[in-house]
Amino acid sequence: MPGNHTRRPLKSRDTHWARAVASRLAAMNLTPNRISQGAILFAAVAGVAFWLSGTTDMLARILFLLLAAAGCQLRLLCNLFDGMVAVEGGKSEPDGPFWNEAPDRAADILILVGAGLGAGTPALGWAAAAAAVLTAYVRELGRAEGAPADFGGPMAKQHRMAVMTGAALIAAPLPDFSVIAIALWIVAAGASATAAIRSVRLIRFLASRR
Repeated sequence: MPGNHTRRPLKSRDTHWARAVASRLAAMNLTPNRISQGAILFAAVAGVAFWLSGTTDMLARILFLLLAAAGCQLRLLCNLFDGMVAVEGGKSEPDGPFWNEAPDRAADILILVGAGLGAGTPALGWAAAAAAVLTAYVRELGRAEGAPADFGGPMAKQHRMAVMTGAALIAAPLPDFSVIAIALWIVAAGASATAAIRSVRLIRFLASRR
């Protein structure tokens, strides 16, 4: 895991329940890397659930969309606790930076592409996934050039998962998937704007070093 200066600022990290859970996970000898890998598992569950929701009857669709919403949130919890166990729990690992980043990119793709398949708009799912990955690429490019890690929105990871979770819950009782498609448009446009804004800030940072 990277140091504190590269961690995403999260208010939930300072809550009593988060510290208690992280302490419990550390006591279980669960490594940060395993928690990071768990994010891929939950994202895969969410993505497959989104996909299958578009191929089933009404009752099954409701259950699949509820499962997709749960998978999105469990993915975020893994992202919260891997860092807390690594830093606050003192269990960082040499290969932690890889497991801190790579699963997140896979998770975005699994969830957003799965949602696109379920909604019958696979191209839109891939577009949202590409934009999501691009936001992280710009941030990591900046870090490689010595810039502070830029976790700004308007459609950073936690915002993307909030949109997709909300869409799954709203769409569950509805007769069509227009809500999912709208959510994917929001993520695609918002993540593209996020990548552009981060790019502008990075260019300004690089220019200021002259």
